Amino acid sequence: MASKLNPWGVCRNLCIRSRPALQTTERRIAFPIAKRGLADDTTTKSNGTDASSIPPPTESAPIVRRTEVFADNWLNAEALSRLEQAAAGQELYDDEIGHKFGMPTPPGKNDKLQDRYPAVIHQISRILMRDGKLSVAERHVGLILNFLRTTPAPKVNPMRPLLPGSPPPEQLPLDPVLYLTLAIDSVAPLVRVRMMKGMAGGGQALEVPEPLTLRQRRRTAILWILDVVNKKKSRGSGKKQFASRVGEELVAVVEGRSSVWDKRQIVHKLSTSSRANLNHPAMLAQRRK
Repeated sequence: MASKLNPWGVCRNLCIRSRPALQTTERRIAFPIAKRGLADDTTTKSNGTDASSIPPPTESAPIVRRTEVFADNWLNAEALSRLEQAAAGQELYDDEIGHKFGMPTPPGKNDKLQDRYPAVIHQISRILMRDGKLSVAERHVGLILNFLRTTPAPKVNPMRPLLPGSPPPEQLPLDPVLYLTLAIDSVAPLVRVRMMKGMAGGGQALEVPEPLTLRQRRRTAILWILDVVNKKKSRGSGKKQFASRVGEELVAVVEGRSSVWDKRQIVHKLSTSSRANLNHPAMLAQRRK
């Protein structure tokens, strides 16, 4: 019966026998090296090596120390202190240590879910919503805000200024929500002209100016802006195409290039010319009722 030989074992024996004799004049003692990222202390034990079991150095057998230089990093000491706190059962995040951005305030008793967004974002999302798809409208609003954030700073026309107290144009892209709110409120009309049918006599309507609330003013401005956007020609396909057109129109409103300013001026002129109709006998009779 042929003997079974292990070729790997034979090669191993040949390699061991062919090694040169170790130098006995020098002993190399491996000292444990600290782990990177945890601490700069080189006294950390590893692989069960005990410092007391290492023989003292002599002239015939000097000790060759293996050292590794670590950069000064204060995060190592902080990480060790956090580990010690966790081992002691303490809270890692409390008021003494502090937070980077602070803890969010809990909702109040009378707070509603829709109040988590600004009023303008909530209103424009409902106006853009079609067929009850609110998530699609919110995605469009997010793309519009991203467009306002990434575009260069607008150049405001002094003939069509923004609301008084607005920040400089260079700071508007830093806050896209303020950018959107300022564009809508600046072009929103203050009044509307109401047509009172048959009150002027002879079946003619009587034009009467009527002030608008803040929500009504913003709704009118948003509808005017969307009307201009829908009349523009499509320049391609994709989900971002509509949002980019709305964003460009908002920038045009801030810069005074949009035709929405003309609509606002027409409404204000018409309401100014029809102020005398507030003292019309038909209006006075209606007030007495």
